[in-house]
Amino acid sequence: MRESFIALSSFFYRRVAKPIFFCFDAEDVHDSITSLGRLIGHVPPLVWLGKKIFLIQDTSLVQEIAGIHFDNPIGLAAGFDYEAKIARVLPAVGFGFSTVGTLSNQPYAGNERPRLGRLIKSRSLLVNKGFKNLGVSATLGHLGAEPFTNPVGISIGVTNTAELATQEAAIADIVAAFTAAEQSKVPFSYYELNISCPNLHTPISFYTPESFDALLRAVTAEKLGKPLFIKMPIDRTDAEALALLAIVAKHPVVGVIFGNLQKNRKDPSFDPEEIKNASKGNFSGKPTEKRSNELIALAYKNYGKQLVIIGCGGVFTAEDAYTKIRLGASLVQMVSGLIYEGPQVVAAINLGLTRLLARDGFKNISEAVGKGA
Repeated sequence: MRESFIALSSFFYRRVAKPIFFCFDAEDVHDSITSLGRLIGHVPPLVWLGKKIFLIQDTSLVQEIAGIHFDNPIGLAAGFDYEAKIARVLPAVGFGFSTVGTLSNQPYAGNERPRLGRLIKSRSLLVNKGFKNLGVSATLGHLGAEPFTNPVGISIGVTNTAELATQEAAIADIVAAFTAAEQSKVPFSYYELNISCPNLHTPISFYTPESFDALLRAVTAEKLGKPLFIKMPIDRTDAEALALLAIVAKHPVVGVIFGNLQKNRKDPSFDPEEIKNASKGNFSGKPTEKRSNELIALAYKNYGKQLVIIGCGGVFTAEDAYTKIRLGASLVQMVSGLIYEGPQVVAAINLGLTRLLARDGFKNISEAVGKGA
C-alpha cells in the first residue's frame, strides 16, 4: 500500500506538479514551497500523516554517528532551507536529517537575480545565492527551543561582503557566527562549516593548508558543544584535497562533506546548449556526481577510520545514494533530486536502500560503508 502511494505521488509530481512549477521562476517557486512547508510543519496531524506514509522505518537504515541517532541516512543539504522554514516538516516526507543555512554572522540579501535556475536536460540547478540569509541570530531566533523530531544541523559560512578583506577579519566573522549559534537555545545536533561556496564576493579563500589550518584552529578553540563537519569543494585536485583533509584530521572535527557546487562549465555531464545559455553561477545535481564520488572514495581510503564522510551531489535514486555509501559515505545529502523527482523521492530512496542492503547481505547500512572504495 505504501509503495503504491509513493509511486502514485511520483506520477502526480512528474506529470502535474512539476510541469506547473517549472513554468515559473525557480526562486519564486522555492520561496512559495518553503513558506507552505513552514505552515504544514505547524500542523501536527499533517506531519504525523506524512510520516506514516513517507517515513521508512527499518533497522537496516538506523545509525548512531558522533552520538547522534539517525533513523535513515538521507538528509537535506544546506542551501535549500536557508531561512530555517521547513526543518519541522521534513520528517513528514521521510528525511532522516537536515541542515539549515548556510548562515553567516551578518545578513546578506543575496547576489543579483537570477539566483536560481534549472538546467533540465543536465538535471542540474544553477545556484548563485551567495549565502543569502537573514543572519545567524535572526534565523535561529524564530526557531525556539522546541525539540526537533530528527537531527537538524546548522551550516555556517563567512558573511558575503568584500569588506572582509583580510584572513583575520574573515575568521573573526565566522567565529562570531559560531558564538551566536552556541548562545542560542535551538536544539540542533551538529554544525557544518562551509568553506567551499564559489558564489561569494569575499576575497578570502581557505583552500591553502595554512589559511584552512588557521580557520579550524580559531573555530575549534571555541570548544563547540556540537559535532563539526566541513563542507568541502569538489574543484580541487586529489593532491589538494588530501592536503585539506590532512588539516581536518589535525583538529577535533567529526567529518567532511563532499561536496559543493560544480564550477567547470566544460564538464561533459552538461547539455551543451543549456550550459551555453546559463547565467552567472555554479551548478548542483548530476554535474557534481562524478567528482563527488571520486573524492568520497579518496577521503575514505585515506581517512575513513578517522573521519565520517557525508556524500552530497547528484543523488536522484536509491542506486545513486548506495554508490556513495559503498564508496565511503555514512550519510547522504540531496537537494536537486528533490526538485526534479518530487518530495516522495526521499521515501523511494530509503525503501530502495533497504532492498539493496538485503540483496548484498548487509544487515545494517554501516556494514556497506566503503565496501566499494
